[in-house]
Amino acid sequence: MRDVRVAAAQFEGRDGDKVYNLGRIRELTREAAGRGAEMVCFHECSISNYSFVQPFTLAEMLDLAEEVPTGPSTLALLEIAREFGVAVLAGLFEREAGRVYNTCVAVGPEGVLARHRKLHVFINRHLTPGEAYTRFDYAGCPCGILICYDNNLPENVRATTLLGAELIFMPHVTGGVASTMPGRGTISPDLWANRLRDPIRLRQELDGPKARAWLHRWLPARAWENGVYAVFANQIGLDHGEVRPGGSMVLDPFGEVLAECRELGDEVTVAFCPAEKITLSSGKRYLRSRRPDLYTPLTAPPAEPPVTEPGWAVKYGG
Repeated sequence: MRDVRVAAAQFEGRDGDKVYNLGRIRELTREAAGRGAEMVCFHECSISNYSFVQPFTLAEMLDLAEEVPTGPSTLALLEIAREFGVAVLAGLFEREAGRVYNTCVAVGPEGVLARHRKLHVFINRHLTPGEAYTRFDYAGCPCGILICYDNNLPENVRATTLLGAELIFMPHVTGGVASTMPGRGTISPDLWANRLRDPIRLRQELDGPKARAWLHRWLPARAWENGVYAVFANQIGLDHGEVRPGGSMVLDPFGEVLAECRELGDEVTVAFCPAEKITLSSGKRYLRSRRPDLYTPLTAPPAEPPVTEPGWAVKYGG
């Protein structure tokens, strides 16, 4: 890897309004590029929005989804990347052969760089999980992509690192959801509506265990234990009647936050990521210390088929 500046963005999306959402992606990319970023990451399904598809039928999902790389949204991302001379990562629902995937597309000025299909899907019963890890190179930087719940399993980040990724993009839509964990839960939409008049109470919610404090229990560990840069992008604002907390950030291989969105609204943050931190990181030493001969239990087939269960109720409808 070489020294590089990367950006993590957040914005309040609109359900199914791809034109609006792509407009926000374009403007935030413009800002990131103007501040020297060479790569900018947006949140999970940032092109279409995400949570509102819970009750969708397969026909509705297929109608919302697009082909990759030939669909109009991917082509629009390519135009944005070429206009500002940067790599852009953004999410959408992808369709292929009658199946629908939760996909993050990475594009650069020269074309499509990579496509990652989420490995652990659950928001809609008609989604098909991906079956491969994703690693790609951009301008001398070995990169990987994992979407939201993919990052909750340490094995996925470790496997992506072992493929050679040193900069892992982690688009999310998370935080502010019902949970059995102490202190977790939803955030009142009234606090979001009143954020300009009374920002303190909303900030207290966003900084507490419903959002930032929860993320800081595990997200820095993913960067630290693998010796990688982690680019976390999250939605902010109203999302299917709930408040998403944003907090997009870039973490270094020591698990330290280099840059973080703190606005109660649309924002992009840019971080300088020096290459030498990877070499000096504890995670690099841990990778060399591995004993794969002892890891048979990690790859043994489970007694029951794997199931992805979020910590909150998915409302699929009838």
